[in-house]
Amino acid sequence: MVRRKFTREFKFEAVKLVAERGVTVAQAARDLDLAESVLRRWMREALTAPVTYSGFEQPHLTGPIL
Repeated sequence: MVRRKFTREFKFEAVKLVAERGVTVAQAARDLDLAESVLRRWMREALTAPVTYSGFEQPHLTGPIL
């Protein structure tokens, strides 16, 4: 199996689904064909090293990530 690579923009939008739109981690992971652990890691990374991308606002991550 080949390891997939994701762009920063894709990761940003995936985190934004959960953080701003209220989609559960489980549902977002299913919709994006990701393992939940991958999405949760991206969310932790966004909390510790927030990055903004041209044309996008930083997702607002607060509270526990379920």
